[in-house]
Amino acid sequence: MTTDLLDGEYAPSADAMTRGQVELYERTDGREGATTAGGPVVVVTMRGARSGKLRKVALMRIERDGVYAIGAAAGGQARHPSWFHNLVAHPTVQLQDGPDRRLMTARVAHGTERENWLAYADELYPFFAGLRAQAVEAGNREVPLILLEPTES
Repeated sequence: MTTDLLDGEYAPSADAMTRGQVELYERTDGREGATTAGGPVVVVTMRGARSGKLRKVALMRIERDGVYAIGAAAGGQARHPSWFHNLVAHPTVQLQDGPDRRLMTARVAHGTERENWLAYADELYPFFAGLRAQAVEAGNREVPLILLEPTES
């Protein structure tokens, strides 16, 4: 049995699709609700930047050697998704990959490290480059790439 590693009041997403996918994924340990846009997802639990309440979102699964990357593409919109601001304010998150839950520390990737991860992400999800181009066109916005690394005990 897995337990939640982050404590606090949970504020479900106002978006019914996000809320439903997260609930299904958690209830079935990722056996259901585990894909988006044809690819696998993980659920990331974070603390709200302003409210301090726990927030959850299902994001594309990009993993290599125990490190995960998540792209703040927001579907190519002009603004960063709200969850990006949460991670910057509170970088300790809980990652659920299938039945496995663990604490991770989030940080924004830059330079060569970012480029290497983006190349890997584009191999897994060819549409991701298009979302980044849309974000530039919509709001002259570079899509942040966040790395989630195991939290030191």
